[in-house]
Amino acid sequence: MNKSASTANGSTLHEIVRAEISRRITTGIYKPGDLITSTARLAEEFGVSSITVKRALRELQSAGLLTSIPGKGTYVKDRFRIIRELDVCMSGLDNARSLGFQPKVQLVSLTKERIRDLTLSVFNPPDQVLLCVRRVIYGDDVPIMYDSSFVPTDMSDEIVDEFGEHFIIDALKRHKVAVNEMSFVVDAAPASQEAQQVFSVPNGYPTLRRLYNLKTDSPTMSIVGIIESPFDRLACTVRFGSTRISKMDKEE
Repeated sequence: MNKSASTANGSTLHEIVRAEISRRITTGIYKPGDLITSTARLAEEFGVSSITVKRALRELQSAGLLTSIPGKGTYVKDRFRIIRELDVCMSGLDNARSLGFQPKVQLVSLTKERIRDLTLSVFNPPDQVLLCVRRVIYGDDVPIMYDSSFVPTDMSDEIVDEFGEHFIIDALKRHKVAVNEMSFVVDAAPASQEAQQVFSVPNGYPTLRRLYNLKTDSPTMSIVGIIESPFDRLACTVRFGSTRISKMDKEE
């Protein structure tokens, strides 16, 4: 891989290395438990520096695709994840109110970009430039959530403007856009660089992540995103009614 070709599509070198290794994992070229080729050999194969390869591998570890064993090397992680679709009546942001907080939303940034976080691939998001709305949610003036929402670039400015002051579902309802389906995946991961700054936590600090996908009554208006919360500030609870529990027992 020559360096001129590696940046032709606007991606950085480590992103290209990361994407190719990820592709090899998802297509089965690298199988769970396989030892990844050494950093030196990967650097030679891709025509990049060892630092670039190490950065790509580090991000794949954060995404849960690889695991590093000191003294042995980097292995493909056996990703065993149980995902249940839960019947919920509120978004991941709205549950701040249910926990007794007086939530407040602060807009951080509005940028056009592609989704880089590999964990969001569980929702099969579009491979195109989207509008990323980054926000901090405060509970009693304490930052408790960092939210990155990806919305279509053609979403109306009136709705996007309200994302800076209101929760997503509230903003959509105010414009008569109905949310027909909500999907969530809850996992744990080190805080992203942005979340580290918001919560004033060190690199590697554990967070509770909620990945979400909101599908509306408009086929072109789907929203995906990630909410990060430090473990010492917020937890996630799920409550099932007796009817739902009986139904699950029968399914088992």
